[in-house]
Amino acid sequence: MRHDGKYPAAAGKILSVNTSPGKGQKKRSVGRCVLREEFGIQGDGHAGGGIRQVSLLAQESIDKIRAAGIDVGCGDFAENITTQGIVLHELDIGTRLLAGESVLLEVTQIGKVCHTRCAIFHAVGDCVMPREGIFARVLIGGEVREGDDLRVVPWPE
Repeated sequence: MRHDGKYPAAAGKILSVNTSPGKGQKKRSVGRCVLREEFGIQGDGHAGGGIRQVSLLAQESIDKIRAAGIDVGCGDFAENITTQGIVLHELDIGTRLLAGESVLLEVTQIGKVCHTRCAIFHAVGDCVMPREGIFARVLIGGEVREGDDLRVVPWPE
């Protein structure tokens, strides 16, 4: 990552850790999880290699849909980790995030293509995950829990 001081005090919290046993299934809060290097969240149906090992979405993004009168919460956008305090979609690709005490993530993608408009989109006419959700790969694995810190960390090029 080009760490040029753009995010010198970027720090937040992990509000929820969400998994599902298979793709296309609703994610539920599990309290904590183990992230495996270059794999993703152990036991999650979306885990595997590639650049989209873990998905993250900020509570602030979820609140935009709640403001439209839709009762949504953590995991409803199929995100693995719901955060608070960092504007995730403004991070650069390659940004490193320290989750908890030791898990190191690297941002690999901002947003995604939504091929099948979800129920949230049909109800509100909008969905934040395609614009504001991010994906990361696991560089250093370990355990993360709800309430853990999430910080942007400097990393040499």
